[in-house]
Amino acid sequence: MQQDKQPEYRPVVFRDRSAGYAFLTRSTATSDTTIEWDDGNTYPVIDVEISSESHPFYTGKARTVDTEGRIAKFERRYGEQG
Repeated sequence: MQQDKQPEYRPVVFRDRSAGYAFLTRSTATSDTTIEWDDGNTYPVIDVEISSESHPFYTGKARTVDTEGRIAKFERRYGEQG
């Protein structure tokens, strides 16, 4: 592999504005916007729409489906018609 063709891998802050959550990680993503992090350094910031803090699956706020209730309702409505 040629070293001069690889993208720069550096610290980047990913920020979920809907949840008010941000985390620092390493990435090849680029951004012109910067943010001052808790350690006093300035890093590029990438705004994302969904993160683990706002996604319903990870936060536990997903709607659970009551499949047993639906089957019972179906059987009450359409069962034993004869």
